Amino acid sequence: QVQLVESGGGSVQPGESLRLSCAASGIDFRHYDMGWYRQAPGMQREEVATLTSGDFGYPAYLASVSGRFTISRDNAKTTLYLQMNNLKPEDTAVYYCAAGRWGGMEYWGKGTQVTVSS
Repeated sequence: QVQLVESGGGSVQPGESLRLSCAASGIDFRHYDMGWYRQAPGMQREEVATLTSGDFGYPAYLASVSGRFTISRDNAKTTLYLQMNNLKPEDTAVYYCAAGRWGGMEYWGKGTQVTVSS
């Protein structure tokens, strides 16, 4: 069956960095669009970054993370990454990995907590 397993979350201070990973199995990873989403307490889930299918993919970012976050994929390892630099308290949320095709996300991970606090 399809599994998306996130890792790399944690508690950091403002200005620090984290790298999230999403290990995928059960899908033809290379042919799936991938994305990172987040949901803070009491807030709706929002799209953080997406990356289209293929060897490299085209990235897209939420405006508030552009220039600080970088999404990437390693098709050989069927893993998606999110490098998060200069983290801010407003980045605190549960981060989810998702995979899909044809413009919609079909599969979701269970999430990893990111907390940014001084």
